[in-house]
Amino acid sequence: MNVAALLDRAKLQGVMIATAESCTGGMVAAALTDIPGSSAVVDRGFVTYTNEAKQQMLGVQPETLETHGAVSEEVAQEMADGALRNSDAQLTVSITGIAGPGGSEFKPEGRVCFGLAVDGQKTITETVEFGALGRDKVRLTARDHALDLLSHGLSSIA
Repeated sequence: MNVAALLDRAKLQGVMIATAESCTGGMVAAALTDIPGSSAVVDRGFVTYTNEAKQQMLGVQPETLETHGAVSEEVAQEMADGALRNSDAQLTVSITGIAGPGGSEFKPEGRVCFGLAVDGQKTITETVEFGALGRDKVRLTARDHALDLLSHGLSSIA
């Protein structure tokens, strides 16, 4: 993913971006803001590692967390929608997952849920099973996948 090209496209389209991250701990926002001039496009990043932070900063509903768990498409959707609602962005991506080590039979290591919200469009979600690649590799792969999602989101705005 060419992050500079992504930012250039967003700037040309007049689109601001926000991120809502859990297991990546701000890695998507860091990848975006590593590029000079990114402040013209990157509005803000939310790092919401705890369930409380997801509720307080993004408006994730306690019932959603209780019913589906933090690593779910339902929570990813509420995170992406909350980032859109609580920012000046028109495009947001969210990430919640189990980077490892660990996991369970029902939520294995390497499972990451993503949300992509575009102002005025239905939020899309997906779950990717990256597998037990190790914490660092899962986080990096999830970051790159989120950047790809942002690129696709920009295409839907064009």
